[in-house]
Amino acid sequence: MTDQQNNPLHGKTLAFIVESLVDYYGFEKLGQLINIKCFNENPSIQSSLKFLRRTPWARKKVEELYVESLV
Repeated sequence: MTDQQNNPLHGKTLAFIVESLVDYYGFEKLGQLINIKCFNENPSIQSSLKFLRRTPWARKKVEELYVESLV
């Protein structure tokens, strides 16, 4: 259990992470940082979540950006 204490993603839902990044960067900047269609073409939280839940490599990039944005 101690492994999770230092994990900044622990207890954070994907929805929370995406909403936090959109609030911080906005979809336009987010699409520049992570070039995926769901951020660049008709972006919405729901379409982004749907894509990220099915696409592990994209979810990993989003999670990494979230952790970087905490610093």
